[in-house]
Amino acid sequence: MKIDIHSHILPKEWPDLKKRYGYGGWVQLDHHCKGQAKMMKDGKVFRVIQENCWDPEVRIKEMDQSGVTVQVLSTVPVMFSYWAKPQDTLDLAQMLNNDLAATVKKYPKRFIGLGTLPLQAPELAVREMQRCVNELGFPGVQIGSHVNEWDLNAPELYDVYAAAEKLNCCLFVHPWDMQIDGRMSKYWFPWLIGMPTETTMAICSMIMGGIFEKFPKLKVCFAHGGGAFPYTVGRISHGFNVRPDLCAMDNKVDPRKYLGSFYTDSLVHDRGALRLLTSVVGEDKVILGTDYPFPLGELEPGKLIDSMDDFDYKLKDKLKAGNALEFLGLSRKQFE
Repeated sequence: MKIDIHSHILPKEWPDLKKRYGYGGWVQLDHHCKGQAKMMKDGKVFRVIQENCWDPEVRIKEMDQSGVTVQVLSTVPVMFSYWAKPQDTLDLAQMLNNDLAATVKKYPKRFIGLGTLPLQAPELAVREMQRCVNELGFPGVQIGSHVNEWDLNAPELYDVYAAAEKLNCCLFVHPWDMQIDGRMSKYWFPWLIGMPTETTMAICSMIMGGIFEKFPKLKVCFAHGGGAFPYTVGRISHGFNVRPDLCAMDNKVDPRKYLGSFYTDSLVHDRGALRLLTSVVGEDKVILGTDYPFPLGELEPGKLIDSMDDFDYKLKDKLKAGNALEFLGLSRKQFE
């Protein structure tokens, strides 16, 4: 069994958001030719996508070809729209979540949904989280690595975390809104360097901000193998201990103590990195994730895990399915 925790999907179409809300900055789909569409943002091409980004039947064919049993579906992070007026972001989130729920309902043994929230307005976010869990049947939501000027330790987000604990709603943290200008404007740096940096900041913000202390039942998974955190945790821990005046202001617990208390996906593209990741974060805390259907993802799902000669069958099964089920609070029988 293979369960892919990290895959993105969009509706095939949605209303003209500039007309709907009265201002720009939104993404629209331009189906310029059969099987392809341009994601347009204020008249400029953001990304060209193929039909596997919106057509669940195309996805299922590709899943069958690569042996993926279940995809956990979440929106494309550019759709988070935390920058917009809260009521408008809520409206868009509900459109995206309803479309996602319809796809999951049609193919319940192949797809699981993670909703999206208007996190810039925590009260609205809590209400939409409740709807995602109680009405749409999602086990969790996807959130960004920051919310405008708030990092993930912001007190404004405490009510969201409290609701997630109460609802047993897991959080998949995805980097977004990376710096794209200046020195980061070349060589695809925002995706290659900016994204891992965002994820590392998200983890450190939650640890040093005491989020895992305040909300010990919170289930969180960070994308892209936890960014640079697994490799730099020694430096982070050392810095925490030699400069507590700078690092231990909001939480007195050494960051190392939280290893094993959160999850990451397996998307690291390197055997040595995956070996380190499972060693540092924990064999029970790494989950197959591919970033399907985008080219920076793992193009052959599970190939890296399967290539690990020193991982036995039991460990490979945990990474490919067991840990995902544990994180999501679901059972294997639901998908067999």
